[in-house]
Amino acid sequence: MGNSVNSSQKAVSTLYASVCKSVVGQEHVVKSLIIALLTRGHVLLEGLPGTAKTRSIKSLADSMQASFGRVQFTPDLLPSDVTGAEVYREVAGKPQLDFQPGPIFNNLVLADEINRAPAKVQAALLEAMAEGTVTSAGKSRKLPELFLVLATQNPVDQEGTYPLPEAQMDRFTLKVNVDYPDRVAELAIIQLVRREEKASQFTTEELSEQDDEQGCTVTPADIINGQRELADIHVSPVMENYIVDLVMATRKADEYSNASFVNWIEIGASPRASIALDRCARANAWLDGRDFVDPDDVRSVLHSVLGHRLSLSYDAVAQGVKPEQVVDDLLKHVAFGM
Repeated sequence: MGNSVNSSQKAVSTLYASVCKSVVGQEHVVKSLIIALLTRGHVLLEGLPGTAKTRSIKSLADSMQASFGRVQFTPDLLPSDVTGAEVYREVAGKPQLDFQPGPIFNNLVLADEINRAPAKVQAALLEAMAEGTVTSAGKSRKLPELFLVLATQNPVDQEGTYPLPEAQMDRFTLKVNVDYPDRVAELAIIQLVRREEKASQFTTEELSEQDDEQGCTVTPADIINGQRELADIHVSPVMENYIVDLVMATRKADEYSNASFVNWIEIGASPRASIALDRCARANAWLDGRDFVDPDDVRSVLHSVLGHRLSLSYDAVAQGVKPEQVVDDLLKHVAFGM
């Protein structure tokens, strides 16, 4: 493949550009969502209210002609509200039970404020994410081939929440933090919403004509082709060792006596971190039109892959150390090609 760009890469680049037009100032969120799609992973998004978390995944679904489902997590939510349940019906005078699919049976699913639902609901969602199936009344039902869960949580208002335990956090391929936009982006957001309000006055026929002119050709098939092409991205032994060194350093921090992260990490990252780091680095290389992984591919995804998988020590929490600082210090002390 070299530096040549194939049709799937062109389609995904078009997708990225299209979504970024609707989600101003959050390009890193859009890229993380696309990387998660390519790696068959899922994303945990932590951000303040109004930072386009819902808009990001909704725009992604609209731009790639994919089905979209949304679940607002609340303390009284039941697992069947997410996965679906069997419903009693009478057909031709005979009673029968029919399965009514829940919102999880979509290509892209938004699990809004996942930490507001009790453990049973969280477990039902995470089981579907891990297995790609939903079991109801003893029957297993397969989820769509293209399937992404974007779970969000609010870092500010933690009253009445059920924080995800470390083992469940580990199920998410990426965790992305979202801050408020800067001044330039805020102005652009106002102008974008104003244009959308004006566009909403058009008729359905006029809107369909505009869509035809834009020529949106991105489909779920393009993403699925990209998923298959990731297997052809070359990862050299040196790069493999670099990935392993970064993850192993979180477990054997005492080997880096001069590093600050030695005192910051209580429990290191699991082997899922190595797998996710390898996949996401390959996805990043593929998006750049390369057929090989370089150190910058690993570094560009390391914070999102590793940060939420680290359990910080009491001293780190007391000092207000953030996972981002731990990963920064890790990158500083784990050299490439050791």
